[in-house]
Amino acid sequence: MRLLILGTGGMANAHAEHFSAIPGVELAAAVDVDPAMATAFAERHGIAKVFTDLDAAIAWGAFDAATNVTPDRVHHPTTLALLAAGKHVLCEKPLAENFEKAEEMARAAEASGQVAMVNLTYRNVAPLQKARELVLTGAIGRVRHIEASYLQSWLVSRAWGDWTSQSQWLWRLSTRHGSNGVLGDVGIHILDFASYGSGSDVETLFARTKAFDKAPGNRIGEYDLDANDSFTMTAEFANGALGVIHASRWATGHLNELRLRMHGDKGGLEVIHTPAGSSLRGCLGVDVENAVWRDIDAGIVSTNYERFVTAVREGRHAVEPGFRHAANLQKVLDLAIAAEKERRELSV
Repeated sequence: MRLLILGTGGMANAHAEHFSAIPGVELAAAVDVDPAMATAFAERHGIAKVFTDLDAAIAWGAFDAATNVTPDRVHHPTTLALLAAGKHVLCEKPLAENFEKAEEMARAAEASGQVAMVNLTYRNVAPLQKARELVLTGAIGRVRHIEASYLQSWLVSRAWGDWTSQSQWLWRLSTRHGSNGVLGDVGIHILDFASYGSGSDVETLFARTKAFDKAPGNRIGEYDLDANDSFTMTAEFANGALGVIHASRWATGHLNELRLRMHGDKGGLEVIHTPAGSSLRGCLGVDVENAVWRDIDAGIVSTNYERFVTAVREGRHAVEPGFRHAANLQKVLDLAIAAEKERRELSV
């Protein structure tokens, strides 16, 4: 499979490394509007062809699939162009800045017959996959309560880099630059973590968001720092469970932590994922009486990158996480923004 990498920023390096490690995958070309970035990226990963324009790359056409690692607001036009050209696409999350555009992308993917996946990277977490399996097989009974959190600290520390001076971070803080804040950036991850892990979608929600003061006038250069930094959401799931979902970039002491707790009428499960590793614990069976939690072996699962390549090779178009699922998640995120503005609970 010959792969084109669209966008050569920080996350594109992870895509290049993962895809190049898969036997039979060739990194055929790189595309970026910044020629210096594109050239440096291509040299770093041994990519022979470089373009500064997607249309030129499509006209060249010597690739089977593309991975779209552009900023959020660029996903919509570029993915539609790739699908129209008959190319398979793995798109970074979120699918688009709003449900209307994400829905258009989902419809285009379905009509194209191409493989279209969204890189919800935490599907790669084996404990999440195992937890879902346990829930669906009834190990914890009927799910009653769900807690999910995504905690980051890059607005507190410099472990990720200096956000006060680097545009790769600043655009994420500016609505004018296409950001929906932490809700749009990692909210889609923790929402997927909760709904996928529990095997149930959100049906009603209420949300609050907040952008904190970060600089004089909340502005640095061309960037207005108005995108939300923290959000909280209460939700009712289709399975009847009540849930609390929240995320923040001000979570001091947490570089990048996702946590999911699910409590049923027969047991409980807890998934924790950090840069140091992942874990799954359960309180099941006779242990429920004494609240004893035990580690559960989750095994190993294929990554999104591997499953995308396999789907392309086998011609399997219905592969998850797909565009339709990502569009549905975007609808929930859009409603969370509306719920904040209207100060009322909304139905999905």
